[in-house]
Amino acid sequence: MLTKIKAWAKKLKKHVFVLYFAYKDKRVFWFTKVFTASVVAYAFSPIDLIPDFIPILGYIDDVIIVPLGIKLALKMIPKRVISDCERMAEVMMQKEKPKNWLTGSTIIIIWLLILVWGFNKIVN
Repeated sequence: MLTKIKAWAKKLKKHVFVLYFAYKDKRVFWFTKVFTASVVAYAFSPIDLIPDFIPILGYIDDVIIVPLGIKLALKMIPKRVISDCERMAEVMMQKEKPKNWLTGSTIIIIWLLILVWGFNKIVN
């Protein structure tokens, strides 16, 4: 069962990369790009709709919402674009992942600002 879960997670990850490349493709309509970018951003974001620390419900977005968004986005994209993007996703998954320090730093700074703001609200 664990191997099935790992295979499912790897397939899901590949689909997210396919959507990432499809977002950049000129053959995809703008409204599909907006939806696709939202799904990819949510999948890669450390911020969840339902926080993971909430028992059982915390993983609903990871197990249900993200896969449904991916499936819907893949249905909106032309088959030819998907096949091209699948090849690029395979290559991307075999390479070492690039590190985007600017994005990571921005997310950390935003969280720190939220924590400082919340701390100030509690203290004052």
